[in-house]
Amino acid sequence: MPGFMFNLSSDEKTYLKDLVKWTLLYYFERGGNPPVREIPVPPEGSKLNDELGAFVTLNKDGQLRGCIGQVVGRGPLYQTVAQMSVAAAFSDYRFPPLHADEMDGLEWEISVMGPILPCSDTRKIVIGRHGLVIVKDNQQGLLLPQVASSRNWTVEQFLENLCRKAGLEPEDWKAGNAHIYWFECLVI
Repeated sequence: MPGFMFNLSSDEKTYLKDLVKWTLLYYFERGGNPPVREIPVPPEGSKLNDELGAFVTLNKDGQLRGCIGQVVGRGPLYQTVAQMSVAAAFSDYRFPPLHADEMDGLEWEISVMGPILPCSDTRKIVIGRHGLVIVKDNQQGLLLPQVASSRNWTVEQFLENLCRKAGLEPEDWKAGNAHIYWFECLVI
């Protein structure tokens, strides 16, 4: 799998990190998502206007507090990041909605998605480089590349936990009707 050749300038990365905070504060101050016309617009010609998928991960005190994303972009990257910031804070079914008093000490990470392609050989998966998707029997799951590396998983543990995330049995990745896809992302 060729590397994901997408990068952002330090100003663009800072813009996205600041946008997560701006969006969450907007939500708390005004009681809802910011309309697109009120989101600070990046400079003309910025890669932040490219149509790319992204995940926003929120952590509080070193623990996951929410993570939601779009695999494929449905609009400019900066708008996707704003939408996923709110979704991670208020719509991740694994956690109660974020409270304003949790903003202090809240940390966030943005994963800009590269293309998702069929994994040609699971022995070629590189921990920390590849994220994975499994699709089997109308069930699917996705794990970002940094999940496996932060937990020191082997490739097999990564695949087993991917299956668990999809609600499958840990060994289901070996099934003939299981489809494994891989991707890379730019983590900010």
